[in-house]
Order: sequence, then structure tokens, then C-alpha cells
Amino acid sequence: MSDYTIVNLGDVENVAPKFQMPEGMDVRFPKRHLGCSVGGVGVEKLPAGVRQPFGHTHSEQEEIYVIAEGSGRIKLDDEILELGQWDILRIGPGVMRNLEAGSDGITLIAFGAPIAEESDGEIVPGWWTD
Repeated sequence: MSDYTIVNLGDVENVAPKFQMPEGMDVRFPKRHLGCSVGGVGVEKLPAGVRQPFGHTHSEQEEIYVIAEGSGRIKLDDEILELGQWDILRIGPGVMRNLEAGSDGITLIAFGAPIAEESDGEIVPGWWTD
């Protein structure tokens, strides 16, 4: 028998309210639902003009973001970059990041492969200020 899992994203909890994220944000991490043993995936939707309320970094894990819909900006350490639909961004370990949606909002799919069982992430509230 083949080894696979299908999960509908609608069956995965939106964790944005747990992290006091702005109204309209939708963040789902189906890793456990999929039974992933190596990689991880997340889907994040930000409404127009909304910025994530915190920056985050990983000490060992790299992440890949695929912009599935819309556009926005991302701050990577001290650099701000524009992102559009179907852009693919790899972010290495140790890079602080924070995302802001453009005028049509943004939806991204994030892929990572945690090196350790426990999270190697750091969250910094209010990291990106103008």
C-alpha cells in the first residue's frame, strides 16, 4: 500500500487568533495532520495592507516561501523586497523576516524542514517598524 496523506486545508485550525494576529489573517500548519516526519508546510493569508505583528527567525532551519496569490513586501534583516505572485523565496537560517501584504492581500505557502524536534525559532514582536 502506498504511503500518502491528503488533508483539506479547511480542516486545519486557523492559529492566527492564538497569536493575536490582526483581524482577517489566516495561518494554518497542516504538518501534524499530514503526518510529516521530515518537512513542514504552512499557508498564510494576509488581508490588504496588513503586516505580521512580529518578525521571526530560525537558528538552523531554512524556509521557502511561494507567493500563491497577491503581492507584498518582506523585510529580511535590514533589506525590504517586493514580492509578487509565483515568486519563490528561500530564507536561510539566522535571517529575521517579517511580511506585509500589498493592496490585494497576499497568500504564501511556506515550506521548511526542521532540523531539531523542538522549534529553533525566535519571535520578536513589533520587529518591523517604519
